[in-house]
Amino acid sequence: MAQRKKDSLFWGIVLIVVGAIFFLENFNIDVWDAVWRLWPLILIVWGVMKLAAGLKDRKEKPAELKDNPVSQEKP
Repeated sequence: MAQRKKDSLFWGIVLIVVGAIFFLENFNIDVWDAVWRLWPLILIVWGVMKLAAGLKDRKEKPAELKDNPVSQEKP
């Protein structure tokens, strides 16, 4: 369920940003030029966010195993 909440948040932010770009274009503010020049930065930020989430999950997994005595029992 947590993953679905994160996905909804991500797509909500994407829709707001795209809507804001189109809104500003209606007032003859050339946003697409800035977006075109800065799109690699968007990929870098996205990659850093994915890396941080992966490291966080990796760090939390051993703690979950310690808290669950059933998973530590050997058959």
